[in-house]
Amino acid sequence: MKSLTWTCAVALLVSAGAVHAHGDKKDPAKLFDPASAEQQPFGIAGDPKKATRTMTIAMSDKMHFMPSVLTIRKGETVRFVVRNEGNLLHELVLGTEEELTKHAEQMRKFPDMEHDEPHMVHVKPGNAGDLVWTFNRAGEFDFACLVGGHYEAGMKGRIIVK
Repeated sequence: MKSLTWTCAVALLVSAGAVHAHGDKKDPAKLFDPASAEQQPFGIAGDPKKATRTMTIAMSDKMHFMPSVLTIRKGETVRFVVRNEGNLLHELVLGTEEELTKHAEQMRKFPDMEHDEPHMVHVKPGNAGDLVWTFNRAGEFDFACLVGGHYEAGMKGRIIVK
């Protein structure tokens, strides 16, 4: 009986930690780990404490972003506040056009696929989410909503890094 009690106590402690960790995912400052930040063709996960600008992007059920074109200086760390003003789940995913197209195809094949990368934020209707990114490479990059059918409906935007 003692071992059953001990096993239950350990299971509760472990699950309490997991619940707490899941809650921390909403705070980018607690999520940022420079050691695990991976360089992408369009930049690298940014340290929220080093954000030099905040940009708000609205998403709607009309399948568009406002604004849909952003100009950012090379080297700038931007905090995006992404607001979902619609009644459907939306997301903002940073990437190149090629990567986003491939990802959208995967989402069509596996609509319940879960993913959580630093260059994407999923936002439930009526809510907002944060994404912090450092644009350390010049060029033109893209962002899109890859929820099934949204990308195909034109829910995408462009980022120009000068």
